[in-house]
Amino acid sequence: MTDPDTIRSIIGNVISFGLFLSPVPTFVKIWKQKAVEQFSPIPYLATLLNCMLWVFYGLPIVHPNSILVVTINSTGLILEGIYLTIFFLYSPCKLRIKVLMYLAAEIAFMAAVVAVVLTTAHTHDLRSLIVGILCVIFGTCMYASPLAVMKLVIQTRSVKYMPFTLSLAGFLNGVCWTTYALIRFDIFITIPNGLGALFGLIQLVLYAIYFRATPQDQPAGEVELPSKTLEV
Repeated sequence: MTDPDTIRSIIGNVISFGLFLSPVPTFVKIWKQKAVEQFSPIPYLATLLNCMLWVFYGLPIVHPNSILVVTINSTGLILEGIYLTIFFLYSPCKLRIKVLMYLAAEIAFMAAVVAVVLTTAHTHDLRSLIVGILCVIFGTCMYASPLAVMKLVIQTRSVKYMPFTLSLAGFLNGVCWTTYALIRFDIFITIPNGLGALFGLIQLVLYAIYFRATPQDQPAGEVELPSKTLEV
């Protein structure tokens, strides 16, 4: 009989995959228009770094028996790389330079983390502790990124800026991974995903409150944030 823990983690992976796919409509739009307009690369850069950290965390040399953490975040790593490649191709020169600088900084940071952890921490517990703390910090930052959008929804009384599917996927992803982590009692997975579930729930509540007040001339999620909000 299949272990319930495994079933929950597989469901969490499926929902996480849906979350990673949620930016596809945005990049289809960028591809068709051949321009990034006022879209920001920051959320995708943040998610890329978050995925890199979780892949490292799930490796047997750091935290054994975490293959499902590795598989879903490896998938996310590939998808974020594709998104950033498309973004780079259709960005103006100045923005391309900024994206490259951020990518270089992230790669250098990850190289430093790997080198320090593998050379100074000689037990799985210590390695898991160091990398886990970093995962909590950057995972929380990734999940907290919609806060600016939530503020804008309240200010404008409109959900045009907050796609429902992204909010729902974020909530379900947080709930599934928090449940999985509580059963295994992995505090490093619990904290960021618990916050992700909370932020996702708040977004869904805001959506329910302001959906009827949103003008129907444009579908939700099709209007970009003001450039001031999305500057790199």
